[in-house]
Amino acid sequence: MAEKPTFREALRFWLKLGLISFGGPTGQIAILHTELVERRKWIGEARFLHALNYCMLLPGPEATQLATYCGWLLHGTWGGIVAGALFVLPSAFLLWVLSWIYVAYGAVPWMAAIFTGLKPAVTAIVAVAVIRIGQRVLKRPALWLVAAVAFVGIFFLHVPFPAIIAGAALIGVIGAAIWPAQFPATAGHGGSAPGTVIGDAEASAEHTRPSWARAARVLTVSLVLWWTPVVVAGLWQGWDGTLAREGLFFSQAAMVTFGGAYAVLPYVGQQAVETQGWLTASQMLDGLGLAETTPGPLIMVVQFVGFLGGWNQPGALSPLVAATLGAAMTTWTTFVPCFLWIFLGAPHVEQLRGHARLGQALTAVTASVVGVVLNLAVWFGLHVFFPGGGKLDAFALGVAVAAFVAMQRFKAGVIAVVLGGGAVGWIASVVGVS
Repeated sequence: MAEKPTFREALRFWLKLGLISFGGPTGQIAILHTELVERRKWIGEARFLHALNYCMLLPGPEATQLATYCGWLLHGTWGGIVAGALFVLPSAFLLWVLSWIYVAYGAVPWMAAIFTGLKPAVTAIVAVAVIRIGQRVLKRPALWLVAAVAFVGIFFLHVPFPAIIAGAALIGVIGAAIWPAQFPATAGHGGSAPGTVIGDAEASAEHTRPSWARAARVLTVSLVLWWTPVVVAGLWQGWDGTLAREGLFFSQAAMVTFGGAYAVLPYVGQQAVETQGWLTASQMLDGLGLAETTPGPLIMVVQFVGFLGGWNQPGALSPLVAATLGAAMTTWTTFVPCFLWIFLGAPHVEQLRGHARLGQALTAVTASVVGVVLNLAVWFGLHVFFPGGGKLDAFALGVAVAAFVAMQRFKAGVIAVVLGGGAVGWIASVVGVS
């Protein structure tokens, strides 16, 4: 067995990861797998995939929760806290800076021109995500049917997103019992590589074993940390104030938003744009574009929503102070629950290693996420290609097609596509095309 990394070694790795983890959840999970399983051999293959399966079933950003889980496996509670926090903090700081630039200079022609090309590029990224997730997941006719039903349910029938996820999980459990060939488990198999620190066949470490006393401590501390800022905001500004409403909404979202950032956005977008009025649909797209340009979890786009909500509805505060507090509240209530789900559930999940039922439920849930992400792609497309419900924007369609081909045919990365889209928008404005 290889020597276990020291806490300082792990700390340096998690900081590096927070600075380089571009590419959305799929890319971040790939980086985690390459570094932890293949290169450093800190965690075994099947153990890593078992943790990933659990994180995929949780509400919230799966890559962040997977990093937290792996940090917890290696160094206990503080290892998980450091891993999860450093995965988020660099992105949070960079996105705050970009959000301020956006609200301060977004009306300037050159900034508006950049977003003219950025929006269709982001639409193409979402379309590619549909295809890539679909290719990985939809390998049985029953799973195609689950994805189709999810799309019809959320796009045409406006079924609540949590209901779709819960229904898919139930279908996965029932389908695995009566039609197992159509609902294969996704858990990993095979032994870990020689010299792995935490191998697949090893017994669980002492700190990973569950107990009622430990669960009570985790639940109490996490709930106090989670809800204290929300209660303070409500008592300070009133429960109708923007800050308290953001805290309540994103606390609720943290409990029901399954499937990663692309799947979360339809729910968050509908509520933030149409119900709360914190920002417009166009600004929501802009926020996703900004989030794509930063490392860390793509769900950081919700921080942009919180920033815009405070900026547009500052109350008695200055817009920048209200926006900063809104961004902080949104980020806090989005990510603190991630630590609760891991620290409370992971010890029990470690006891379930090798149990296929979790993997079978995950298969159906992930299939439904394909339909939900397709809904997001269509929603974006309608706003980008037919702005204001008017005629087709040929320039936007051309940029989206070019970005799509670049990613699918030439394997261009997300950052290159985002930067390229922004550059094309700016150049087109200079020459008078867009």
